[in-house]
Amino acid sequence: MSGKPSKPVAASAIEKHVYKVFPNDMNSHNTVFGGMIMAKCDRLALVVAERHSAHVCVTAAVDSIHFRAPAKGNDTLLFSLALNRSWGSSMEIGARVEAENSYTGDTRHILSAFFTFVALDERDKPVDVPEVIPETAEQKRRYGNAQIRRQGRLKTRKQLASSPD
Repeated sequence: MSGKPSKPVAASAIEKHVYKVFPNDMNSHNTVFGGMIMAKCDRLALVVAERHSAHVCVTAAVDSIHFRAPAKGNDTLLFSLALNRSWGSSMEIGARVEAENSYTGDTRHILSAFFTFVALDERDKPVDVPEVIPETAEQKRRYGNAQIRRQGRLKTRKQLASSPD
């Protein structure tokens, strides 16, 4: 780590934010609408990014959204999000969503995703953010994997920029 300011992952993480599923959250298949879950993840990831950076942040990319299982009526959704890594003005936030049966307490992993946010100054220009300090073995694993995903995002961005489409 450099002499740049730094913060631990725990300083901005959200653990098990609770959202109770109601009938208006359901799709025509009678499972929870995936777009609602994605929007909630984006909002909570913004909170993580702004807590870490202490700046206004915007979503720059969303990737690797994997719906692993459906959520159903009467489920309670548990959202956990944490900063995986930061680079200059950008940050990767990992999201995990579980569905909990409110009556039995059984949980199942329903979604994983990665959000990239950029911090902006008062002129809407990118601004450097603190480095993140991974402390646990899991945080260190996620920190390392974030660099691999970033390299893939940068490669894709470069390919899209040179494409005539």
